[in-house]
Amino acid sequence: MKSVIVIIGPTCSGKTDISIQLAKKINSEIISADSRQVYKYLTIGTAKPNAIQLNQIKHHFIDELYPDEYFNADLFSKRANEIILHLFQKGKIPIVVGGSGLYIKALIDGLDIPVDSDPLLRKTLMEKRKQFGNEFIHNELKKVDPVSSEKLLPQNWKRIIRALEVFYLTNQPIWRFESKMSAPRFNFIQYGLLWDRKILYERINSRVDKMFEEGLIDEVKNILSLGYDSNLNSLNTVGYKEVIDFLNGKISSEKAIYLTKRNTRRFAKKQMTWFNKDKRIIWLDANSYSLSELAEQILKDFYERKD
Repeated sequence: MKSVIVIIGPTCSGKTDISIQLAKKINSEIISADSRQVYKYLTIGTAKPNAIQLNQIKHHFIDELYPDEYFNADLFSKRANEIILHLFQKGKIPIVVGGSGLYIKALIDGLDIPVDSDPLLRKTLMEKRKQFGNEFIHNELKKVDPVSSEKLLPQNWKRIIRALEVFYLTNQPIWRFESKMSAPRFNFIQYGLLWDRKILYERINSRVDKMFEEGLIDEVKNILSLGYDSNLNSLNTVGYKEVIDFLNGKISSEKAIYLTKRNTRRFAKKQMTWFNKDKRIIWLDANSYSLSELAEQILKDFYERKD
């Protein structure tokens, strides 16, 4: 089974720089597993690779969609698998890099239910339950998916709402997505970049300052001036939602910077919580080595494990 390099870690951990160094060393291409870098115009706030880096190494899933286009982990997994196969056919070792845990999981393990949650739809269903009660939404499920409703009691409202959500997003009952996943096609070897929390948070704070200095506010203004709704899921992203609140006069620019730093730190913590559940990840001490040294460590270990 062919082996794939996967580099994961929280935001600001150095994934982009290491992946580019690796791609140069082995003449390969990078598959970005980032749920926001795939969108055009979201550049500064998503810390995309810069123009020089993108010219040096071919990246997939960067600037491929407009902010109002739908994308989810299942779509990523299907397309990424095709790209991986194509790269192997060209004699290249694929490099997957990103911090979106669900996207990584979908690619490596598949998803039991390959449908992301839709915040607006879920909010509507939650409000309907709050107004009319559990029996009402249970009866609604019975009309569109009697098989699932038969398995659930009205007090299982969270599962009822999820089943309704899946049906309304796919026009298919949830049980159609609960079949066993196929065997993996590739051997994914995961490397994680582990930082001391204090150092990582300092890196996050510095990056946020740099984003605002480089024009994050103007970037958001431009996106909105193009006619995109501020409530789009793509803009429900740390950095963008804080700037939108500033532009709407809800908070000051200083508060937007403060909240972006705080919420990015919280996001990094959630990312690590997710990744720590996967015992297959090989963690590397990013505090003690340069990015170049870490890239060498990854290559050495990978060639010992591959195939």
